[in-house]
Amino acid sequence: MSKPNIVFYFSDQQRFDTCSCYGQELPITPNLDQLAADGVRYAYAFSPQPVCGPCRAIFQTGLYATQTGCFRNSKALPAKVKTVANYFEEAGYQTAYVGKWHLASEGNLEEKPYQDYQTRAIPEHLRGGYTGFWRASDVLEFTSDGYGGYVFDEHNNRCDFTGYRADCITDYALEFLDQHALDPKPFFLTVSHIEPHHQNNAHHYQGPKGSRERFASYTLPEDLRLLGGGDAPEEYPDYLGACERVDANLGRLVAKLKELGIYENTCIVYTSDHGSHFRTRNQDGHLNGYDDYKRSACDSALRIPLVVRGQKYRGGKVVQSLVSTESIPKTLLALAGIEVGDRMIGEDLAIHLDGPVEGRANEVFAQISESRVGRAIRTERYAYAVYAPSLNGGEFPASDRYVDDFLYDLERDPYEQVNVVCDPAYRHVTLQLRERLKAWILKAEQKEVVLEDGCEET
Repeated sequence: MSKPNIVFYFSDQQRFDTCSCYGQELPITPNLDQLAADGVRYAYAFSPQPVCGPCRAIFQTGLYATQTGCFRNSKALPAKVKTVANYFEEAGYQTAYVGKWHLASEGNLEEKPYQDYQTRAIPEHLRGGYTGFWRASDVLEFTSDGYGGYVFDEHNNRCDFTGYRADCITDYALEFLDQHALDPKPFFLTVSHIEPHHQNNAHHYQGPKGSRERFASYTLPEDLRLLGGGDAPEEYPDYLGACERVDANLGRLVAKLKELGIYENTCIVYTSDHGSHFRTRNQDGHLNGYDDYKRSACDSALRIPLVVRGQKYRGGKVVQSLVSTESIPKTLLALAGIEVGDRMIGEDLAIHLDGPVEGRANEVFAQISESRVGRAIRTERYAYAVYAPSLNGGEFPASDRYVDDFLYDLERDPYEQVNVVCDPAYRHVTLQLRERLKAWILKAEQKEVVLEDGCEET
C-alpha cells in the first residue's frame, strides 16, 4: 500500500466543549463527530503552551517552546531547527501549508517587530521547510477579518479573498488537493484556521452572519458561568458560529478527498492550539496588562479537542488517558512511517489505542508565558501550577525559582473554582505534585529548579 496522505487540520482558541462529541448540546460539529465515530477521540487532550506562536512552534518542530526560543508571540522559528515539513519532504512527501503561520516575525510584544512579516509575504527560508503550495499570512488577523483579506502564495504574490474567512482558507486547501490530484507523491497538508480566535482589532469573536440568532439558545460552560462569564455572555454565540464554520469546512475537505478517491488513504488529525477562558482567569495581578483569553494553566485554556482518523485510528475508539498535543509532530511523522525517537518530545499517540500504557504516568505538562513565567502539571484528579513572581512572562522564558500558584481538586471541584494550594488538608498533595512538576521541568528544560510555598506571597 502506498504511503498515506496526511492532513493536519487545526483551529485557534477552540475549547473542547464546543464539540458535540465532547458534550456540546448544539449541533456545532457534525463533521468532527463523524470523524470521531469513524476514528479515535482523545477525551482528555491538553495544550502544552496556551499561546498561539509557542504552540505553533511545538507543532512544527516537536520541541518545547523553550528549546526553540519561541516561548512567546513575536518570536521567529529558527531556521536551523528541523521541522516536520523537513522530515516529510525528505521522505518523498509533497508539503502544503494554508492559513495562519505566526512564526516569521521577531520583536518585542505589543510593538512593531524589527523583523516584520505581519502583513508582508514570508520568505521561503522562514516557512519552516514548506517548499510547496503556500497560502498563508504570518498574523492572519492583521491581514484579514471575518469577511475578507489576503494571504500570500509560494511566489510571494498577494492573494485577496472575499467571503467568510474560514471558507476562503479552506478554498485554498481544496485548490491544493485539486492541483495534487495527478501527482504520484503522497502529501502532507496543514490547514491552520484562525477561527474561532477573536479578531484583535475588534475585540470580538466573528462568527458568520446570523450566529447570534442561530446559537442564541447556548448553555454557557459551567466554569464560565460560575466565574461571571467574562465577555462570554455577549461573545459566545459568535464563538460557536466560528467553530461551526471550521467544522463545516472540515466537511468540505472530507468531501473533496472522497471526490478525488483518496479519502481512505488519507489520515486526518484535528485539534486546536489552545482554548479560551473569555477573560475569566488571570485577573490576579500576574497578567502584565494583557486583556486575556488564554495564557492560563486552567482547563478552559489548556483542554482542547483531538481526533485522529485513518490507518490504525479507526473504530470509534475513545482514549481516556491524558495526552498532550506536544505529541502531534511525532504522531504525524509516525503515520508516514518516519521514526524520530528522542529527537522530538512527546509520544506516538498510537500507543494508547489498546488502552492505558503500563508504567506511564497519567499526567501532562504545560509551560505558561506572557501572562507569567509559569509551569503546570495536570493529573486525573489535580491541576497544579507555579509561577515566578518577580519575572515578566513576556521577557523571560523560564526561571530557577517558582512559587505555588494554584491547586485544584478536580474530583471535588471540576470547574476549578476553589484554590486549595494553601489548605493544610492538601499539603501532602502539593508536596507530591511539586516533585512531579520538578521532574517534568528537568526533563523539558534540563535544569533543576526550586519550587516554594507561595501562600505567604499571595
